[in-house]
Amino acid sequence: MIESELTSRPCDGVQLRFDVVDVDVKDVQLLVESTGFFGPHEVEVAVELVLERLSKGSASGYEFVIAEIPDLAHDNGTSIVGYVCYGQIPCTIGSYDIYWIVVSPQFQRRGLGRWLMAVAEEQILKNGGRQVFIDTSGRLEYASTREFYVSCGYDTVAELNDFYAPNDAKVVFARVFTR
Repeated sequence: MIESELTSRPCDGVQLRFDVVDVDVKDVQLLVESTGFFGPHEVEVAVELVLERLSKGSASGYEFVIAEIPDLAHDNGTSIVGYVCYGQIPCTIGSYDIYWIVVSPQFQRRGLGRWLMAVAEEQILKNGGRQVFIDTSGRLEYASTREFYVSCGYDTVAELNDFYAPNDAKVVFARVFTR
């Protein structure tokens, strides 16, 4: 990955941070809900990962890249407009999962998701990552998500039929890094 890719900001005023703070619990919930894409159980899981990181720190195994913009009306002066959560897969050497990547509807199709993915990959490489996996649904409404992963250099490596529910496959993507 070229360093200039990571420093060029796709959206004016968007800043990145790598730490999680208390207000992120509610902000992540609101962000994930705002997409209209995820069900209540999925929102709970997204929030659960933030809580786990807050309570256990890096021992949680969850790392975050958070994109935010200034917002004086907000509790901490900023609003989250996107984030990616990733971590090393337990019992592996250099294999990572992207657990979540979410971008606010107002910031979609502006390069923010691709930027978040690139920054997460750069962090993964710095930590000795060799490969990254991403799971998503095979349902029709996830077609654009699957296309996004392919456009970011990921290949479909598995499809597990009826995994999430009848007629809802789990599609696994992977990207192997060459040094």
